[in-house]
Amino acid sequence: MFTSLFSRVLRPPASQCRVCRSWPAQPVCDPCVAEFAQPQPRCNTCALPLPAGLTQCGACLKKPPPLDLCLAAVPYAFPWAHLMADFKFHDQPALVGFFAHLLKATPWVEPALEAADLLLPMPLSRQRLQVRGYNQAVLLAQQLSARKTRSDLLLRIADTPAQHSLKRAQRLTSLDQAFAVDPLKASLLRGARLVLVDDVMTSGASLNTAARVLKAAGAAHITGVVIARTE
Repeated sequence: MFTSLFSRVLRPPASQCRVCRSWPAQPVCDPCVAEFAQPQPRCNTCALPLPAGLTQCGACLKKPPPLDLCLAAVPYAFPWAHLMADFKFHDQPALVGFFAHLLKATPWVEPALEAADLLLPMPLSRQRLQVRGYNQAVLLAQQLSARKTRSDLLLRIADTPAQHSLKRAQRLTSLDQAFAVDPLKASLLRGARLVLVDDVMTSGASLNTAARVLKAAGAAHITGVVIARTE
């Protein structure tokens, strides 16, 4: 399975732009990226859109989240939602290269990657990993910085329903006991600057629950980096 996945990631098939149907040999051509991936003001700690001039939303000011910084490349909307579904659910891991390039072009992502000691991909449960065959967050983190990526520190210890299938109130509580740190490797987290990598941020429950676990293990600073943010 590893060899097959490796070859699919390294040798993606040539494709039309998913938006305008031109042939740029990448999933979304440069003109369409320029149109649909315009940088916009976002909350520093939850990545929700904000009016120009503001840096943090009211909810984060009232109750600061465990994430010290949160960065998103694009909104979870057309054309990105369909592309994300293909990457995540329709066996198209080769899209990871395009998404990594999109993230690196997002303001403040490159400095966050450079400042990080470690990149931690959000883990999947064993059951979901068996069904999907790969963890898209691991592939993404490796594309962003293979040298800094560790997928063995933050563990998923409970299978929970997919976040997109739950109502907001359920999302905020369903992950309470879902994550843990490997106790034999916890010393690597003490005082560390971390980047948590995921594909989509919906309510923020997954990233914030994982960040609380990592802060309890001694992490000094945590940046969440996601491709798309539900708005």
